[in-house]
Amino acid sequence: MLESLLSQTIADIELQGLSAPYSGKVRQSYDAPGDRKIIIATDRLSAFDRQITTIPLKGQVLTQLSRFWFDQTRDICPNHVIAYPDPNVVVCRKLQMLPVELVVRGYLAGSTATSILKMYKAGRRDMYGVTFPDGMRDNQKLDRPIITPTTKGAAATHDEPLTPQQIVEKNIVEKAVWEKVSAYALALFARGQEIAKQHGLILADTKYEFGLTPDGTVMLGDEIHTPDSSRYWIENTYQQRLDAGEAPETLDKDVVRRWLTAHCDPYKDPIPAIPDEVRLETARTYISVFEKITGKKIEIPDPKANPSTRIQKAARDYLTENP
Repeated sequence: MLESLLSQTIADIELQGLSAPYSGKVRQSYDAPGDRKIIIATDRLSAFDRQITTIPLKGQVLTQLSRFWFDQTRDICPNHVIAYPDPNVVVCRKLQMLPVELVVRGYLAGSTATSILKMYKAGRRDMYGVTFPDGMRDNQKLDRPIITPTTKGAAATHDEPLTPQQIVEKNIVEKAVWEKVSAYALALFARGQEIAKQHGLILADTKYEFGLTPDGTVMLGDEIHTPDSSRYWIENTYQQRLDAGEAPETLDKDVVRRWLTAHCDPYKDPIPAIPDEVRLETARTYISVFEKITGKKIEIPDPKANPSTRIQKAARDYLTENP
């Protein structure tokens, strides 16, 4: 069934009649009446700050898994969600997004230039305002989760690491707001790790994005604890593989990252075409995370139906009923 969806992935989509369209790395958003936004999760996969390929059902998994996590964490932090008119679509409050991403890390892991493992292996010991000891192993658990904030790179630029001190001193984010989102991020991560553990997974690290409503309320936006924004490992083999010097069994988009780094320098070289078997393995990984955590089977759409047409109709119908 997944193979039949390879040609039905959503790379781009347009909603007619709505203003201020914005296309991010994965999502496309539109302003809607009443200080709302309509956000569509496409099937695009972004890695190394570049658009790489499309993955069957990826946008649906991102939207529906975020839906699960938003519901599970709304007692910790308010979020932007209003409604879900389609499996790939969320209607949400329009926020003034903060210009930083909060990456919370519980392990010495990662493959990108801003990851603590990459910098640690290059000899760095002072990172993001935290001093790390010598002698740490790849993927070792940290003494406590830490926040490693980065700038939010536009589609064609790289994210840059920041320290919490820089964020406050340079007034990138007001001190009171930074303290609030930092507390939210650590509490959300703790909840995420707790629930992931119940399903045999380790939430190793994740990214959060926050914004402000017109009255200054801090809200969680974008997505939460998806395979795009998070690193999930299989818990029952973690220690054995760590002791053997092997990488943990992973359930995230590192499938594509690993293939790319084996075939090119993804920061400099042209991106080669991603083989269908890699795209399918990645799709199965995304679906596996969704099904393990939610306990639900993913709903497979009709492979003969055009997903863009379906999404456009759902958005139009929602706005007609909720002008």
